[in-house]
Amino acid sequence: MHERSSVAELANSLKRELNRYSPGGKLPSSRALVDRYRVSPVTVSRALARLAAEGLVVTRPGAGAFRAPARTAAPPPGDTSWQEVALSADAATELVPRSVDATGVLVTLAAPPPGVIEFNGGYLHPSLQPEQAMAAALARAGRRPGAWGRPPTDGLPELRDWFARGIGDTWTAAEVLVTAGGQSALTTALRALAPPGAPVLVESPTYPGMLAIARAAGLRPVPVPVDPDGVRPELLAAAFRASGARVFVCQPLFQNPTGAVLSPARRPEVLRIAREAGAFIVEDDFVRRLVHEDAGPLPGPLAADDPDGVVVHVCSLTKATSPSLRVGVLAARGPVLERLRAIHVVDTFFVPRPFQEAALELVGSAAWNRHLRSVSAALKTRRDAMTTALRTELPEPALPHIPSGGYHLWLRLPDGTDEQAVVSAALRAGVAVAPGRPYFSAEPPAAHLRLSFAAVAGPAEITEGVRRLRTAWDETLG
Repeated sequence: MHERSSVAELANSLKRELNRYSPGGKLPSSRALVDRYRVSPVTVSRALARLAAEGLVVTRPGAGAFRAPARTAAPPPGDTSWQEVALSADAATELVPRSVDATGVLVTLAAPPPGVIEFNGGYLHPSLQPEQAMAAALARAGRRPGAWGRPPTDGLPELRDWFARGIGDTWTAAEVLVTAGGQSALTTALRALAPPGAPVLVESPTYPGMLAIARAAGLRPVPVPVDPDGVRPELLAAAFRASGARVFVCQPLFQNPTGAVLSPARRPEVLRIAREAGAFIVEDDFVRRLVHEDAGPLPGPLAADDPDGVVVHVCSLTKATSPSLRVGVLAARGPVLERLRAIHVVDTFFVPRPFQEAALELVGSAAWNRHLRSVSAALKTRRDAMTTALRTELPEPALPHIPSGGYHLWLRLPDGTDEQAVVSAALRAGVAVAPGRPYFSAEPPAAHLRLSFAAVAGPAEITEGVRRLRTAWDETLG
């Protein structure tokens, strides 16, 4: 049994038995719990630590664990209604009122209820994460001289150099800032490049987390449609002219949610259009390391073809490793780099050095390339399992594009489909899916679903999840 599930099960068992002990009463010894539940001492220690964090037990070194004293009655709640006035007072003076809506982000962050298959996850399943390699890297990093000291505010030079080489041969460590993951980098970029109230061009559909960043900063997202070859240049040029925007945010490689790749013919066009508009391109290169086994050679980042500082490049290690390894970068050229650096330092000071040291140990190890090869093969297998199951069990939704990278498929539902009804029915049937509406900054052209195949245990669970989705479909539209 996986260690984490053993800890949870033991903690729940001990929680059910706490009423046997009076407040302050001593629980059985760790050795007794090991023998009784046939688990390791580490599992017992972690389960007791979990109960202690919940305030249910008190641990005393050398003495054991005891049931916590009874909690005193909670004080009556205060009156917070005044905050409604305070929080809305500034909106009347703002050109574009700021709105913080995390709904589209929480869909991929919230763990589904027990027994529900996770087709809405945004990260690799634990079985695909390089847990042993990360643990070894963190252990080695912790022993490095100065590992717990203050790092350079721009990030460790060796780590910045590694990221720079991945962007292109002409990029250097001096043009790279280490950030706390891709979301943090996008937040810094939009704050640096656009003042409150300004328009910002976005792909349509696009990543809900980026739309949330823009709206929270008081920016006005302006959609530019994409097709399987990426953003449409003629519509991008028209959007720049109509809006006066000076920023375009895009994902040229395996775009979220469509999986589109910006075609070779369009790449120079997009750079030219932005340059002529006097605008920046924020390139979110979020899944370059989640390529599928059958993808073939990948195009380089847009930043690799940009000597003029048009592109501000964002990438991260998080998607290819673990949601908790939040190490990414911002890369830029010219005066904008100083503005990015200033906002980054004010917001975060720096990324904790142990994380940077661990990331450096991980990507420098032999296990890193083995991990990428393993994930590449696994994602192709999972993608094929999901496409096969959809064609067999649920052919009604259109699947216009099957990507060779990333971790999800984008389904267009038949005209007139109640998207939210399907999502709700799916959850009742035991499968969590992401609705399409949050991916559009304006009215969507049709109903959609995004199905992730990376956050589940494997192909068998994918097949079962699609079967449950069929049940939900029949309940809604049958």
